[in-house]
Amino acid sequence: QVQLVESGGGLVRAGGSLRLSCPASGRTFSTYTMGWFRQAPGKAREFVAAITWSGAYADYGDSVRGRFTISRDNVRNTMYLQMNSLKPEDTAIYYCEGTRETMAYNANEYDYWGEGTQVTVSS
Repeated sequence: QVQLVESGGGLVRAGGSLRLSCPASGRTFSTYTMGWFRQAPGKAREFVAAITWSGAYADYGDSVRGRFTISRDNVRNTMYLQMNSLKPEDTAIYYCEGTRETMAYNANEYDYWGEGTQVTVSS
C-alpha cells in the first residue's frame, strides 16, 4: 500500500516556476514507477510526466517537455516536479500517481494517487 500527498502548488505569474513534491508512505515506494497527471476544469486528466522506479528513465507529455523536470529520491520516498516557464494553460490540479507498470501514460494504469494540489498560472 502506498499513500501519496502532493504539495507545492500555488499561484504564480506566467514565466515563473514552482516545485511540486509528493512524499509517499510505504516501504514499496522505490519499486513503483511514479507519474504526474493534471486535470483542468472540464477537461480529461492529462499525462504530464513519469519516472521509472530507479530514476533511470523519464518521459514527458508534449505540452511540458523542455519546461518540466521529474525526479525522485528513493531514500526520502519523495517524487518531485520542477515546473519552469509556466504558462496559463498549465493551470490545473496536479496529481501524483504510482503504478507497478514499467512505464504508463494513462491514469487508469496507475494504482495509487493523491488528492492533488492546485497550480494556477496568471497571465
